[in-house]
Amino acid sequence: MKCLATIPKGFVFLSLLLLTPAFAQQAHDPLRPGAGFAEDPKTAPLVNAENDDKKRVRSYAMQPPTIPHKTDNYQLDRFANRCMMCHARTRAPETQATPISITHYMDRDGNFLADVSPRRYFCDQCHVVQMEGQPPPVRSTFRDVDEIIRGKARK
Repeated sequence: MKCLATIPKGFVFLSLLLLTPAFAQQAHDPLRPGAGFAEDPKTAPLVNAENDDKKRVRSYAMQPPTIPHKTDNYQLDRFANRCMMCHARTRAPETQATPISITHYMDRDGNFLADVSPRRYFCDQCHVVQMEGQPPPVRSTFRDVDEIIRGKARK
């Protein structure tokens, strides 16, 4: 543990200034417009999940696909996995749902299993329901690898 004598006095003063209620009320957070650091911002309204069964294009390689339908009230716990009623490889031809990837039947050592791997059992760890929400508070500068390669090829 550091001795207080080794901490610069300017750091101590700045820390105390930032902790004062007056400063906290005046300072604002750019990611939470309309609310100071000491206030809770107004929560954005919830957006309903899309339910049109249209698959979205993935943004990057190995991105888990998004879910193109509602999953409200799906039982997804250690006792049951509602997703497997349609997406299991044995049920997909009948339900016309996209079957889960063969990688979901592999253990961490690459061995194939007869059933879904326990580490891939909880679908909503990786897959999310598609939603059109509010525009992001910070503009994204993400560029897909194909876009970067095309840009370099033009030069």
